[in-house]
Amino acid sequence: MSNERAKILIVDDDAMNRVVLSDLLSDEYDIIEAKGGDEAIEILEKMAKEITLVLLDMVMPGRDGLEVLQVMNEKDWIKGTPVVMISAETSSPHVEKAFALGVTDFIYRPFDQMVVQNRVRNTIGLYVKQMQLSELVTDNIYERTRNSDMLISILSHIVEFRNGESGQHVLHIKKITEILLRALLARTSEYNFTEDEIDSIATASSMHDIGKITIPDEILNKPGKLTKEEFDIMKQHSMNGAKMLDAIQFFKKEPLMKFAYDICRWHHERWDGRGYPDGLKGNDIPISAQVVSIADVYDALTSERCYKKAFTHEKALEMIRNNECGVFNPLLLECLGDVADRLPQEINDQRTNNLSEAEFSKIARSIFESTEDDTNNIIAEQYINEHKKSLFFASLQRGVTFEYTYEPSLLKLETKRAKDLSFPKTMVEPENNPDFWNIFGRENWDEFARLLHDPQLNNDSFIFNSDMRIKGQKKPCKIKVQQNWNRRDPENPELISIYGCVEFIK
Repeated sequence: MSNERAKILIVDDDAMNRVVLSDLLSDEYDIIEAKGGDEAIEILEKMAKEITLVLLDMVMPGRDGLEVLQVMNEKDWIKGTPVVMISAETSSPHVEKAFALGVTDFIYRPFDQMVVQNRVRNTIGLYVKQMQLSELVTDNIYERTRNSDMLISILSHIVEFRNGESGQHVLHIKKITEILLRALLARTSEYNFTEDEIDSIATASSMHDIGKITIPDEILNKPGKLTKEEFDIMKQHSMNGAKMLDAIQFFKKEPLMKFAYDICRWHHERWDGRGYPDGLKGNDIPISAQVVSIADVYDALTSERCYKKAFTHEKALEMIRNNECGVFNPLLLECLGDVADRLPQEINDQRTNNLSEAEFSKIARSIFESTEDDTNNIIAEQYINEHKKSLFFASLQRGVTFEYTYEPSLLKLETKRAKDLSFPKTMVEPENNPDFWNIFGRENWDEFARLLHDPQLNNDSFIFNSDMRIKGQKKPCKIKVQQNWNRRDPENPELISIYGCVEFIK
């Protein structure tokens, strides 16, 4: 709290009263004086935010104390500046009107030194405590709202990297979900969502596919049709995501997480019972999951993916209505028709939020970390690492991207560039594979390995200049490497993986 002395504005037309009050209070406070109501309002116009307390005479010529209070209410000064009324008037109507206008306390003339000093001190003390409480509540609300928005950014970054989708997908889902919910309210009185519930469901929709972080890349980003076995693995993402959300400590008891769980687990259920994971049918499927299901399918159809081109808005609507993506609630199909013309423009207006690495780490830890459950801490680290990785790859302009994990020992290259280099997309135990050494060469390996395992590097990254043999020709290159450490034991950090980019120098 600041050491600056509190300022008290004394408003009284009687000079003697102002002198007496000033003498009683000037040892503790800075005093400002006004000879009447008009002068008091002029002073408040200039410095209302600086004044800690107003001592206001009730009966004055011209603008009296009650009229000053009226102006303070009209200009909202009364909310930030407590007022203690000075008066010899004790009649109930005047006192009641003063309290109705926001007066905190009364001091009656003739003045008693102890009464004046104690009431001023108590009023200021109470006001400070109220403001601290108000700031605490405001900050709490702000953080909760900000955390919800950050959560959307977190998930958009993760989905962007893991699923080969645009990071806009979860933002699109959020917007479409909100639009459909409002259309549903306009069509039927069966659902009585409040504004808070609409906001919570829309926010929770961004978590619908979070379980995909558990699905192997080769299945998640397969360009062709999945085999039955692969599809069975893919279908696990909804239950895996629900389990992950169930483990989150932050928001644990709030409606947001209940909606998020329902959406994550059941957004692939279908009206006719032929969805997954539980085969729910009709209105046994939570309405939040039903709405997100249509939003997800529409955006998936109108977006380009690694396995398909984007369909037009009109074609997507036709496919949904013809049950080509499963059977949906007829009422929700009517709602989709109601808002169909708005969807393309509304979606195009969405923009991905930029989230710094520091902000991401802070919010991910606040959401997932727990001193009691190591699983949550691991999830937090995984989210932070995925976000860091997505930022790294997003920053690259060219080159061949790669990732290497230690357990299991696995080197993965970007599919297209791996083919261009006559190099396999995935190589198990490259250190034992002659093909790897034929390309990388052993000349510079010792220096590269030293940097690779150095936990003290700035930002856990380095650039290494080397040569690679590509299709029989030796080519100079620059290798940009980002380390991924497990530092839960600071004394013994463990290198989990590396990822980076090889840029050939012409």
